[in-house]
Amino acid sequence: MSTEPIRVGIVGAGANTTSKHIPGLQAIEGVQVVSVCNRSRASSERVAREFGIPTVYDNWLELVNAPDTNAIVIGTWPYMHCRVTLAALAADKHVMCEARMAMNAAEAHRMRDAARAKPYLVAQIVPSPMTLRVDRTIQRLLAEGYLGDVLAVEVRAGGSFLDPDAPLHWRHDFDLSGFNTMSMGIWYEAVMRWVGEATRVTAMGKTYVKMRKAADGRLKAVRIPEHIDVVADMACGAQLHMQISSVTGLAGGPEVFLFGSQGTLRFADNRLFGGRKGDSQLQEIPIPPEEAGGWRVEEEFVNAIRGQEVITHTSFEDGVKYMEFTEAVARSMAEGRAIPLPLATAS
Repeated sequence: MSTEPIRVGIVGAGANTTSKHIPGLQAIEGVQVVSVCNRSRASSERVAREFGIPTVYDNWLELVNAPDTNAIVIGTWPYMHCRVTLAALAADKHVMCEARMAMNAAEAHRMRDAARAKPYLVAQIVPSPMTLRVDRTIQRLLAEGYLGDVLAVEVRAGGSFLDPDAPLHWRHDFDLSGFNTMSMGIWYEAVMRWVGEATRVTAMGKTYVKMRKAADGRLKAVRIPEHIDVVADMACGAQLHMQISSVTGLAGGPEVFLFGSQGTLRFADNRLFGGRKGDSQLQEIPIPPEEAGGWRVEEEFVNAIRGQEVITHTSFEDGVKYMEFTEAVARSMAEGRAIPLPLATAS
């Protein structure tokens, strides 16, 4: 078990990094956040002042290769995830990378292969957070046969009206986010924890606002859907339907249904509901304290470096699966056909 101090460098200090990762790491004994490199010198210095980080770098590669760190946290947009991860692993440093894993499946494969080549290093993707409280309870109920055979999975996330005048967000920008589409990938990641992965994907999607104004004032084409429907065959025998949308105003909050031969489970508002054949309606299912999960990505990362646990939320292996699903959705929309998984080749 490693006892050396964990010295972390931060590449990309966005909202999740400053609200969760940096304070979470600094709260752990024996962990030091020693350097930061954000998109500009001014923003890097602001973060350094706020969190007492001693060193600011102007170039992310200099930060990664500097001898003052042995772990790197990547909080950039997806377009940087692969290159920073590969550089960090090449420098023999542990990596925690923000979700989504990469721009596409090919990048995710390169990241996974680099991590496999250095199994003594920890490689972690920041997990899908929405269902952490209920995951273990759902897994237990499924194992106990609460649903019988799992037949269908329904995921719906959206609830907002289309905003045609909003400026170009990085999530709209294919050059920054790749094939990642709204919250689709992180919902699929949650579903995988319960029932495993898909084997075939069919999808249709719509982009209603074809151009949006970028930060420099120019219009830029939008290639990422604002409404998407995905139908997939699951390895467990179920059929999955996902509707992820930015146009379903007043539809309510996200929810997931698991339908089985003997029962139904519903997740909504961070609560779990269930019922079985013969019941007249769903009832809330209490989450036992010993099963209730929560956000602990920074703790898991540090414990894995110290040899005290292995990464479960989320491994590079699982990250590749959700990136292959994400790319399969894009391919299906473009080609008008079902795409088998795992992908035969990553484009």
